[in-house]
Amino acid sequence: MPRRQLGRHLRDLRNRARMTTRMAAQQLEWSEAKIWRIETGQTSLRSLDVEAMCKIYGAPTDLVEPLAALARETKARGWWTAYSDVIPEGFEVYIGLEEAAQQLSTYENELVPGLLQTEAYTRALLAVSRPELSAHEVSRRIELRAARQAQLTRTDQPLRFAVVISEPVLWRRVGPAEVLSGQLTRLRELTELPNVRILLIPADSGYHDGMDSGPFVLVEFPERSAGELREPPVVYLEAFTGPVYLDKEQEIDRYRTAFANIRAAAVDAGPAIEAAARRVR
Repeated sequence: MPRRQLGRHLRDLRNRARMTTRMAAQQLEWSEAKIWRIETGQTSLRSLDVEAMCKIYGAPTDLVEPLAALARETKARGWWTAYSDVIPEGFEVYIGLEEAAQQLSTYENELVPGLLQTEAYTRALLAVSRPELSAHEVSRRIELRAARQAQLTRTDQPLRFAVVISEPVLWRRVGPAEVLSGQLTRLRELTELPNVRILLIPADSGYHDGMDSGPFVLVEFPERSAGELREPPVVYLEAFTGPVYLDKEQEIDRYRTAFANIRAAAVDAGPAIEAAARRVR
């Protein structure tokens, strides 16, 4: 998160100074590739380097120190790096965003979202979707998911989670019937959390924006105190070939509108969860 924040602000400063990456690299005596890695949040940075970049970009004096402080934060390692051996490529960025988030708004039409899955559901899903994984790798992935799920029940500002799922998700069996039964029980329990809202798109509903958007997560961050840099929302898409992150204002607006329209077409999931649970008993 600090790397992404820093890179975005430095890119904005460079653009305001009407400098290309080549011009900036020449003045700093760096490669263009280094500028690109910094601006895309792929590398940590020394505060002295940030000060040098701010100088050539003509940054306002009162912005230099906050950016230098942010550079010092880029050296920190998140708790999830302990699971780097089982984190899919590119997904560590999402975990960092999720960790810093205040609110997640999710639409899912195929599976129970990861933050709501039971261990048995996750294990059964991995058995069919990733049969090449060893028992150790499966256990490590389940541990990682459990650590992420703890954000929903932490005592200090638990993560707010609004999720809309398609009704067939409640019927779709992943593993034996008891796995689905246990998952439905978990969903009933989670609906009682004040920070979790689970809604449902009925199977007989008409058109809604989720049919075009597909599954997505809108990640939103806390408001900052005066003088602090604020992180804008991000949309995460889990594409077949890897994660996609969208952060342009028009992209965020489009997905925010889509979620509002999807939510308007949804109903409370409680009755459908109860009905599905009775069928699998």
